[in-house]
Amino acid sequence: MTGTLGVVLAGGLARRMGGGDKGLLPLGEATILDRVVARLAPQVAGLALNANGDPARFARLGLPVIPDSIEGYPGPLAGVLAGLDWAHAQGAAQIATAAWDTPFFPTDLVARLEAEPGPITLARTPEGRHPTFGLWPVALRDDLRAELLAGTRKVLAWTDKHGTSYADFDGDPDPFFNVNTPEDLAAAEELLA
Repeated sequence: MTGTLGVVLAGGLARRMGGGDKGLLPLGEATILDRVVARLAPQVAGLALNANGDPARFARLGLPVIPDSIEGYPGPLAGVLAGLDWAHAQGAAQIATAAWDTPFFPTDLVARLEAEPGPITLARTPEGRHPTFGLWPVALRDDLRAELLAGTRKVLAWTDKHGTSYADFDGDPDPFFNVNTPEDLAAAEELLA
């Protein structure tokens, strides 16, 4: 397959939201996840969802659901690895990732990530880096697997070893505003309105 594949990262535990699948919470006429999928799908050649647990809860989306291959919910890097393994099986060279709790990210995210030199490119705003929004080469999947098995959990601890580049974004409201708490969900409803 040619082109960048997309992976929505949904493997977290949503502790600050009280647990459960925060991406399945309603936001306007759709769920948060519906809005993320609608934004990412047109930007990539194919799309999968990285999620743990019973994949049947996402069946209506019609997307492949790929679980973490590293046990114990080790964080977003495990989702990136799952995506890289999936992309490798598809014959793709890279993936773009987006977090499932960030419904307003840019509709030109992937094009702007691809315009940077890499090998890994992350989104950045004046507020900081957004490590769940990135472009990741399949060629680094074995390195990432080794790092995860050695205990690395922080995305930036791994990406900083590989000459990370950045795609800069700006905006008001923050295009990478994410829904972590009930208060954030209320704020997202206001932004939607």
